[in-house]
Amino acid sequence: MTQRIVIIGGGAAGIDVLEFLLRAQSVHETAEITLIKREHEGFFSSCGLPFALQGLYELNELVLFEPEFYRAKGVDFRTGTEVTSINIPGNCVRLATGEELPYDDLVIATGSRPFMPPISGTDCEGVFTLWNREDGERLTAVLAGGEPKNAVVIGGGMIGLQAAVAFARKGLKITVVECCPSLLPAILDPDVASVVQKWLRNELTFVLGRSVRALEGAERVAAVRINEAAIAADLVLIATGMRPNVELARTAGLALGACGGIQVDHSLRVMRAGSYLKHVYALGDCIEVIDAVTKRSRLSQLASTALIQARVVTSNLLGGTATYAGCLSPTVASIAGMQVGSVGVTTAYARSCGMNVTAGTAIKYTKARFFPSRKLIVAKLLCDSNSGRLIGAQLVSEEGVAERINELTLAIKAGVTATAIIMRERCFEPSLTMVEDVLVDAAMKARNREITP
Repeated sequence: MTQRIVIIGGGAAGIDVLEFLLRAQSVHETAEITLIKREHEGFFSSCGLPFALQGLYELNELVLFEPEFYRAKGVDFRTGTEVTSINIPGNCVRLATGEELPYDDLVIATGSRPFMPPISGTDCEGVFTLWNREDGERLTAVLAGGEPKNAVVIGGGMIGLQAAVAFARKGLKITVVECCPSLLPAILDPDVASVVQKWLRNELTFVLGRSVRALEGAERVAAVRINEAAIAADLVLIATGMRPNVELARTAGLALGACGGIQVDHSLRVMRAGSYLKHVYALGDCIEVIDAVTKRSRLSQLASTALIQARVVTSNLLGGTATYAGCLSPTVASIAGMQVGSVGVTTAYARSCGMNVTAGTAIKYTKARFFPSRKLIVAKLLCDSNSGRLIGAQLVSEEGVAERINELTLAIKAGVTATAIIMRERCFEPSLTMVEDVLVDAAMKARNREITP
């Protein structure tokens, strides 16, 4: 009997499920797969947008797969198509055209959308978000025209900072406004964030701990109002985070969690009327997940999170019993040549969850000091004060951040302690590493041990 699988959404989460299904030999013989997305391209990698704005490559290079690629594999890949409702009792979805598509299994991967702060003036000309291909095309055209001179980026997170650097390197004067007292507050403690701010100080101006009250201008934005002050701006980018896109789920009666995402169980099945549905799954930016450290619900809107969730969903679509163990949200970003990484919890978040935290910060070279290509690296490790278990890590350097974040992700998942990090044998070659890594120094400080020469 043919299994009818319908996937709503063609971002990273939906495409990952599709890719994993196509790799399963049995699917080609037993399943009919339909993927529905509003956008007109195949798979567009939005993570690359800030670097396209810098001119490192063209926007069209971010289209990794065209619809024809999947159609040739037998997928009913529908672009420019909107799902208007999900009929859970009837096991079908309704399209804007009025067509109804029946399913045996449904995958909801509706993603997220930019959060627009509740301020006036966001509809002025010259106000942008950076979310999809259309946003990238609009910004690229404006920057190519050479008209903007002063840009304000609202939001000091990863996307905001990467975009701000792109604007600065196009010759604009840039001010970044962040309502929190430090940059990257979702992933870095203030002391580590200050390293990033220092790195960027020659390219960007920062206004921290202040909120935007309004965008001013008649038809076109002219200034950003912050309390009594106004910052001149003929281009404004709003980068204040993303919110789960859950309208379809809400109207279908699916349960939403405290963070606004779709509520799912460990198999990533959705809930309706108090019961988890056997054949309806959700994943990616639109769902809430369990934090693997705090055991609390949270959002983890990362492509890497969606990839693991897609493995779970695909296994279960094919009759498996896979479960999702929760997220650690390992994050890395390149900002003006500085690599910034984080995994697990920040100090503020851990304490808000009632955890006692011991932290250790170390600064060291990435390789032997006699190598001219050596770089400094800052590492901060957070441990549970009671057990000594590693619960978070933050790193900043020009090199070597991503691999350490991946290593620490595995360590946190395994319940590794600071002592275990100190006592673990590591590889050494002077052109590549230090004999005692910065993580060891940070772990020793986190456990209140003196570092000896």
